[in-house]
This record gives sequence, structure tokens and C-alpha cells, in this order.
Amino acid sequence: MLLIESKAVFRRRAFHRQKAHLILSALRHRAAELGDQAAYLRTETYRDGLREVREPLEVCHPTSRAALRFVQGLDQVTVLPPRGFVTSLDDFAEWADAKRGALRMEAFYRFTREHHQVLVDGDEPAGGRRSLDPANREPPPKGATRLDVPPPPMPKEDDIDAEVRADLDQWERQGIRFVGRDGPRRFPATTKEAKARLRHFLKHRLAMFGPYEDAMLAEDPWMAHSLRSSSFNLGLLDPVEAVRGAERAYRRDGAPLASVEGFVRQVIGWRDFIWNLYWYFEPGYQASNELSARRSVPAWFRDLDADAVRAHCLSDVLADLRDHGWVHHIPRLMVLGNYALHRGWRPAEMVDFFHRSFVDGYVWVMTVNVVGMSQYADLGRMSTKPYVSGGAYLNRMSDYCGGCRYDPKARLGERACPYTAGCWAFLARNRDRIPANARMARTIAQLDRLPDVDEVVAQEKRRGDTAP
Repeated sequence: MLLIESKAVFRRRAFHRQKAHLILSALRHRAAELGDQAAYLRTETYRDGLREVREPLEVCHPTSRAALRFVQGLDQVTVLPPRGFVTSLDDFAEWADAKRGALRMEAFYRFTREHHQVLVDGDEPAGGRRSLDPANREPPPKGATRLDVPPPPMPKEDDIDAEVRADLDQWERQGIRFVGRDGPRRFPATTKEAKARLRHFLKHRLAMFGPYEDAMLAEDPWMAHSLRSSSFNLGLLDPVEAVRGAERAYRRDGAPLASVEGFVRQVIGWRDFIWNLYWYFEPGYQASNELSARRSVPAWFRDLDADAVRAHCLSDVLADLRDHGWVHHIPRLMVLGNYALHRGWRPAEMVDFFHRSFVDGYVWVMTVNVVGMSQYADLGRMSTKPYVSGGAYLNRMSDYCGGCRYDPKARLGERACPYTAGCWAFLARNRDRIPANARMARTIAQLDRLPDVDEVVAQEKRRGDTAP
């Protein structure tokens, strides 16, 4: 096996320090496991490494268009099918072509559950319903500061991690820049570690994952999430193994069906949907900007400067991202992405932000998630409405609003919540661009009844891109 560690990758953009550590640690651990079965090269570029190899090569289908173009342009290289996903590109394309219109995850999820026979009993879904999503949207338990679940097992660093940390310190002295803080490695770098975390999740955390998968607590960044996305994306854990393990937990061990279904939905539903859409949509999709969002992402946000922010939710989420290189899907969508949508920041810059800043961030993951879902820059090609909300949603689904200097009910004045006011300003600015549909009708009707919408728009224009 040929493994190439390219230093130039880290020169091109400022990745989170802990993401760089995780990737290098995983590469070097794999090389150590393979021993003399591996050729491990540390070079400036991938092309420099390939110059040292003379024999023909096989490579798994890369995870970005740029990488695919690169390997397709090499001599004596055979591109194998992708690994690490459940539904093949061909099967997805056949399904999508038959839809002849907007593509929705719910329809794909139904297809893939049936196609792969996951959580089905004969011709019917287990429990009689394909989606138990309404049961998985509970706010955090009242008065709780943490969920009552055992914490996820954290890896133990070894000599390889120490070597990686020393190398990254040296690279920084040489001028390679990172964002975020260094810290103990929190995510698996080996298959053994990834499987241990999965087993712990299925036994101790899965039951609580479902109802609280959308909830947020300031003192509990992990909640009951599995923290396995980086392991899937690094190829350390097969998603099929995780899904079948969750199914066994339901059928053999009595795990709640709603929690199991919620986990399965994320893995073979959403994750595979986003992967396949990245390849199914045209290459120019990543430049979509149908809401004409033209403002640049400000430095305080880009550099994870949580201390510059006084809004409790945004400050806390930026701090967690700075310190861990990870927050779960609701802080990503409804705190970080939601704020960017309000402010009209360029979708392509937000894709880059999420790619660089998260340990599980890659181009394929973030392109459709950010362009299509978070920033609604494609006007609904893969979602039914913009994921835009004010402070009321954050107040219901978290403990952030208590003690915050901003009031989630206020849209004008010194205590005006930047999410509440920002949401109304966004809707007023874009109401003629957003396609009319039943899911937006009530919100637009509320906008029409606001007596002070012009003042709100002017206030948020003055607030601009400064840290709230």
C-alpha cells in the first residue's frame, strides 16, 4: 500500500490544528499497522511522491472532483469504485433520474432502506413506520446541564501522536498556519479505536441519542452523539457495520426503535444522500449563489474567535469548535450556518470554513450540506425550505438563552437577539427570491404582519458583520 503525506495540502488553507493532527495520526498509525506492506512517503506534494513509484497503481475513487481529475490524469493508475458508502453512485443515479425533479432525502431514505433491507420486516418497515423523526426532536431535559449518559471513550495518545504534534509545532514555526487550539486527540485514528467507540455508543448512548439528537446544552458538547463521522470519512469504520450494529441493538437488546431509526437515517440516509448528490449534481453546483449572498466571512468567525462574541449560543459553539474541531449537526446548521445565512455571507466561503474547521469536514461533505441545505443557495434543489430561524428555536432547543445579554423575543433595541432580528431581516431581504411553498407560507404571513420590519432591516444592516 502506498501512503503519501503531502505537506503542501496544509500550506494551501488553514486547517484546524486538531484536524491536521487526526489525519496525520491516522495515516501514520495505518503505516505502522501495515509494516513492510506499506510504502510511506513524506513529500511536499502528491506528485513528488508518485515520482518515486514506478509500478502500476490502483486507487479508490477519490472524495473530491479535484482529486479525481488528478488521479485520472496519471499514467498507470486504475480508479476503483468508492469505498465507505452504502448506496453506489450508479444506483443513486438510476433512482435520481427516475425522480425527474427536486431530490429529497426522505424519498431517498425510503428507497435505500428497502434496497438494502435495513429495519424492515417482510414488506413493511420495522414498527410500521419508516420515519420516527418526530420522536427525535425533544428539547434538552428541563434543568439539566448534561445528558445522563456515560461520556464517549477518548483515545489514548501514543508515540505516533507525540511525533505528529512535534511535527505540527515545527510546521507552525516554518509558517504553516492552523486555526483552533491544539489538544488531546479526541477522535479515533485506528480501526480498533473506531470500533471501540461504536460498541460503547450502541451499548451506552444510543438510547438517549434519538430523543435529544437535535438538543444543545452549553456544558455538554457531545450530548449522546456517536462521534463516529470522522471515522467513516477516514475509512476506519464501515457504515454498514455501524447500521447493522444499531439494528441488532434494536432486535436483540431492546434499544428504542426511534433512536435506532434516527441513527440509521443519519448514516444510510443523510450521509449517503449528500455523498451521491455531490457527484450527481453538475460540477458548477458548488458555485451556486441564488440568493446573491456577497459578503465575505469576517475574520472573527473564520478564525474561531469566540471571545469576540457576546451572544451566548454563537460564542459557545465557536469555542467548542475552536477547542474540539467538532460540534454536532444542530449547532452547525442552526447556530453557525443560520447566522451566516442571515448575514448574506458567500456560500463558497462557508463551504471552505466548514471544510477547514471540522475534523470530519471534506469537500464532498460540505458542498451540498452548506450550499444546498445550510445556505439555501440552490433555491431548493435538495431541500424544501431555507433552514432559517430566530431566537425562539434556539431558546426551545438549548439552554443558551438564559443569562444571555440578548433576548430571543426582542427584535429591536440593545437587547435585540441577532438571530431573531437577523431572521426577519433575511426574510424581508429575500422574500421575492425564495420560492413560495406551503412550508414557508406561515412564516411569510408573520413577516407581513410585522409593524417594524423596516426598522429591523435597518438595525441589522448597521450591525453588519461585527461580532454580536
